[in-house]
Amino acid sequence: MTSLLSRFAKNLKPTITGFVSFMALALPTHAAEQVIIASTGGAYDRALKEAWFDPFTKASGIEVVTVVATNAEMRAKAAAMVKAGNVSWDLYLDGEIQAASKAHRDVTDDLTEFCRQFADRKDLSANACASGGALLQSTATLLAYRTGNPGEPVPETWADMWDTKKFQGERAFPNFDDPWRVMAAALLADGVSRDQLFPLDIDRALAKLDQIRPAVALWWKTGDQSMQGFRNGEYSLGQIWLTRAKAMQNEGLPIAWSYKASFLVGDRIALLKGAPHRDNALKLIAFWLNSPAAQAKACEVLSCTPPSRDAIALMSDEARQTMPQGDDVRNYVIVPDAAWINANAAMMLQRWNEWFR
Repeated sequence: MTSLLSRFAKNLKPTITGFVSFMALALPTHAAEQVIIASTGGAYDRALKEAWFDPFTKASGIEVVTVVATNAEMRAKAAAMVKAGNVSWDLYLDGEIQAASKAHRDVTDDLTEFCRQFADRKDLSANACASGGALLQSTATLLAYRTGNPGEPVPETWADMWDTKKFQGERAFPNFDDPWRVMAAALLADGVSRDQLFPLDIDRALAKLDQIRPAVALWWKTGDQSMQGFRNGEYSLGQIWLTRAKAMQNEGLPIAWSYKASFLVGDRIALLKGAPHRDNALKLIAFWLNSPAAQAKACEVLSCTPPSRDAIALMSDEARQTMPQGDDVRNYVIVPDAAWINANAAMMLQRWNEWFR
């Protein structure tokens, strides 16, 4: 009898094992809570991960999954997903100017109600939370250059960028779906005053760009590409983002920049319509706005201006000195005309693409 039961159990074991294996595959598993955010990658994402994403995950248990894309790709992908009703991202980073556009409003949730909880926060800037998204940081697009020997003249203005005899070396400019900053630099180099810059004279800007085009070795599409080009020695002077210039300076690379040739820009955290993890996305945004320490840590690395004044107070003196200062903004930094740029974005891109071919 014992022998018979042993043989029965032996024959039954593979059946039980197979059934358990089948059930393990068939039954749904508990997936970790997550939120998916699209950003531009590289040094920028590493700073956000260390300062913001990882502390948020530790506090909430919600995993932050990042998707890397160029700014143009993010805008195109966001529009396509919303139109198809098949949204896989929750958040993406869009420029401060674009966040005020109709195209942005068409694909993102209005955060006005969400923002009410921050209305009485005295440490936050007035535009820290708005219908188009929460302010991630403010920074600049500016003239950066490879430093030389002490005492040598350094480029300070966009006119210097165009002076290839006095300041020799290859140049770099951005080339994506937002060409206003290149055109604006060309006009300033051509003698247009900052108070007469907008509306942009496109014909005059492109004519001025014709003069410098032979010296441009890199037309970058991503912040990481602008950094890699500098590391490789592809250019000596370039129009790049301050956040990327500061990241390269942190690496010990011989780079400096001038606020006398700069435009004030920034990023907003936008919530996509139909976001699959909407509640988690709002928690991630709230964590940023409620965490001066996270803001300070990110902007310490990126030399950006955080939305909270308390965060600025937590940053080192050195980091605060490399941010756009009040005197810089008042005397030199161009605050772009967002309304004009958004109203003329399609026209500018068409003219740019025709010129660039």
